[in-house]
Amino acid sequence: MTDGLDRRTVLVTGGTGALGRHVVRSFVEAGSRVHVPVLDPSEIDAVNDLLGAASDRVKFHPDADLTDPDVVSRVIRASHTSTQQDQGGIRGPDVVLNLAGGFAMAPVEETDPSTWSRMMAMNATTAFLTSRAAFPAMKARGWGRIVNVSAFPAVRGGAASMSAYGAAKAAVLNLTQALAREGASHGITANAILPSIIDTPGNRSAMPDADTSTWIPPQEIAAVCVFLAGGRARVVNGATLTLTLGDG
Repeated sequence: MTDGLDRRTVLVTGGTGALGRHVVRSFVEAGSRVHVPVLDPSEIDAVNDLLGAASDRVKFHPDADLTDPDVVSRVIRASHTSTQQDQGGIRGPDVVLNLAGGFAMAPVEETDPSTWSRMMAMNATTAFLTSRAAFPAMKARGWGRIVNVSAFPAVRGGAASMSAYGAAKAAVLNLTQALAREGASHGITANAILPSIIDTPGNRSAMPDADTSTWIPPQEIAAVCVFLAGGRARVVNGATLTLTLGDG
């Protein structure tokens, strides 16, 4: 079941990452046309390898620094297909998934200002700029979906050695709530997901002795993203969805 996504254009930031690749594939399988901003072109092959023959449904946008407002505007306007109605010259995707981000941890006294700024830029600013640029076309169209990725430290009063990262992800949650309220009367929903540890090669390498039985397969997170982007999720707005196989 495509849930109407076969008529939608989808932008996935962080779409070349370990989670993003599976999100891209899930939307391609739902029939969507998918756009992926790319900063490191060497990561494109991993996406194409996963997609196989379906890779022709994905358009990559190179040199996409999503902390640059002008670059984000360019990517948003280019994430438009001939099947979409041009809303008076306002162009943009139907669905935005803000998966781009970064991670750093250190005790607060060892967290320098540049790390703080970098965490805010990679996690919160990218989501803000992309959503901001996509909102006008969604409002003009009377339909839109935004899915953001936050993290457990954002809802648990912070976490030791994660002051910068936790604060950035808390900002993402507040952004999501604002988008949900502003978009509600225009047919736009905005929701956030909070996955626990994702079962990726990178995490397995970083934590070789960990119990992986409660780690979440990226394909299952991708399925949640597809649901939130579809027509059946129109009553889900401003939600924070905890994704975990254990106690989080």
